[in-house]
Amino acid sequence: PGPAGTGERPMRVMPAPRTWALIPSWEWHRAGVDDKRASTILRAVRLAARLEQTVGMSPAEARTRLEVVPGIGPWTSAEVVQRSHGAPDEVTTGDLHLPRIVGWALAGNRDADDAEMLRLLEPYAPEGQRHRAARYVLLSGSTPPRRHPKMRKTDIGRW
Repeated sequence: PGPAGTGERPMRVMPAPRTWALIPSWEWHRAGVDDKRASTILRAVRLAARLEQTVGMSPAEARTRLEVVPGIGPWTSAEVVQRSHGAPDEVTTGDLHLPRIVGWALAGNRDADDAEMLRLLEPYAPEGQRHRAARYVLLSGSTPPRRHPKMRKTDIGRW
């Protein structure tokens, strides 16, 4: 749409909920989307009008509404609200790598969990910047060293 819709990387507009609902199961499969994720998307599509109301809510209220949909949990709701509301304090919990990366960068702890990560980000809470602080840590590239060497690449065609 508009002048941003031309050129090498045109702007895209999200399809209407009805369009999502009409996607056949084999198209989800061809796109690499498993049944569990496709079902979650279709449940969200059925509640699209109610979910779109979250734009006018606070980030915490929006997360609560999103998490009512089966399949949408704390990780997904935090990621959505960070983008839809620009919420700089909504920290992603339940992530596989984020706690370890934040723990390593801020305390040298490679075994941090969600609780430890939130404790380390607590100094940024009064200003409401915990998510932003975690993003800066991720963008810094500081990651814990690997525990084991990478697996040797083997050409199985030579066996």
